This record gives sequence, C-alpha cells and structure tokens, in this order.
Amino acid sequence: MANNDPPFSWPLHRPVLRTPWSPDFHANGHAHTALSLSAHPPAAPPSPDTILQTTLPKGPRSLAGIALRAGLLGATFSSTLIYTTYLLNKSSHFWRVPFFLAALSLFHFLEFWCTAQYNPLKADIASFLLSTNGWAYTMAHTCAVLECLFWYTFFPNLRIPRLPESWHYPLLGLGLAMVVIGQVIRSAAMVVAGTNFNHTVQFTRVAEHKLVTNGVFAYFRHPSYFGFFWWGLATQMVLGNILSFFMYAVVLWLFFRARIEREEELLVKFFGQEYEDYRARTWIWIPLVTWYPFGRRKVC
Repeated sequence: MANNDPPFSWPLHRPVLRTPWSPDFHANGHAHTALSLSAHPPAAPPSPDTILQTTLPKGPRSLAGIALRAGLLGATFSSTLIYTTYLLNKSSHFWRVPFFLAALSLFHFLEFWCTAQYNPLKADIASFLLSTNGWAYTMAHTCAVLECLFWYTFFPNLRIPRLPESWHYPLLGLGLAMVVIGQVIRSAAMVVAGTNFNHTVQFTRVAEHKLVTNGVFAYFRHPSYFGFFWWGLATQMVLGNILSFFMYAVVLWLFFRARIEREEELLVKFFGQEYEDYRARTWIWIPLVTWYPFGRRKVC
C-alpha cells in the first residue's frame, strides 16, 4: 500500500486545494477519490524471501542499520538524561537542552519499536523517522535548541524569556506533563491500531484494514496526531522558547489540518456510515481543526 506521500512528520510538498464546499465540489471530490483508489491498487504481501533480502546491509530493513540507529538513540537518550540530572543538580538553566534531546531520541526510538512490535511487516529503517522528514524538520529542532541557548546564555535571569517570572514554574510543569502525555497517547495509538497504523496516508483499503474505535481511539479521533501536536508544543514550553513555540504551533496546525482533511475523506470512502457515526461521537482535540465536508461541521 505504499504511496508517494512523504512521512507524516513535516508538511513538505503537500499542496492542498481549498475550495468552498458545494454539491459539485462534493461530487468532484468523490470522483477524485475514486480515481486515486483505482490508481493505487493493493500491493501483494511480501514473500519471506523478499523480506529476507531487505534485511541485508543497505536494504530498507537492514538489520545492521536498525541496530546502529537503535544503539545511537539509546546512547543519546541515556547520556542526555544523565546530563540533564547533572545540570539540574548544578542549578543550571541549560538542563532544558539535553532534556529536549532525550525526549526527541525517545520519540524516534518508540516510533520504530511500536511499529516493529505491533505492525512488523511495515517496520523498516524509515520507521525511525530520522532521515525521512526533510530538512525543515531538522532545521526546526536546531532552531529550537539555538533559541534556548541564546536566551539562557545572554539573559539567564529572565527564566522564560519575555514572560513574568511568576509564570515560570506553572508553564514548566505544564510543559513537562504535556511531553509525557503526548508521547504516551501517540505510542498508545500505534499499539492499539496495530497493523492498521501507517506513517503515510493509505489510498486503498485492504481486507485486513479495520476501523479502530477502542482504547485511546474511543476518546481521540486521531490520537497519534493529537499526541505529536501537543508533544511538539510542550517541548518548546520546557525549553522556554517563545519564537519556536509559535513556529511549531503554526506549522504543525497547518500540517495536521491538511492531513486530517484528506484522511477523513478517505476513511468515509473506506467505512461509510460506520466512520460517520464514529467521528460524530469523537473529537480531534487540536484547536480549530474541523473536517465535515459531507454535511454537519463540528469544531474539535
């Protein structure tokens, strides 16, 4: 079921046509979806021999490549967590940077581990989401680190820059809690969805594809998106970044809005009234993201 969409994590090369809804637009949308489905026929399951070949060096499932990335992420997580503790004991404001790197390395490791454990046929090196997110993803995290270092190097007494000092601990505590909650909900979504989860939009429904409505999906219509959206914003709250916080908010919101619009159109095509009933009783929990092109709209 592979397609040419880039992985979810960054909105590069994803033009979205935004046209006011009308009966003609509705009909054209169905025709476009049908054409997309016919253009992406279901792929046959890979044979054991094919899977074995992909695990060789330089293959997409290279065991050496997977071991190397997992080892580096584990070493980064443990070393930055230890360094975070050390800087906290020294009462240094710079503990935020190694904490951010620890949270980031854990996120990428869990992306692969959850896929390998609960959707193994889809697990490959790209499941780490390390090198498939594009330059903008790397640049955003780099800018976040540099902004934090700038403020706490030249203005260390400002705590969270440009905000009253009394806001420091409440916002820091909220940020830390949201980092944990966002990661837990995203990982839980991957675990509960199992083989129904994929890092890229699926244009074709296969026989095994089921609508998941239990677990975290009973409370969040797109829990993996909810988790990453709030996780990303929370990391900037912990870093004390003002500019990066708003940059993350705008870019992530635009991306998930476009992504959810497309996915919900396809899910209605796949599951019909079953999905209509499901989304009528659930929420996305990302501000102002709404997508009801076939009738009643509901602010999530």
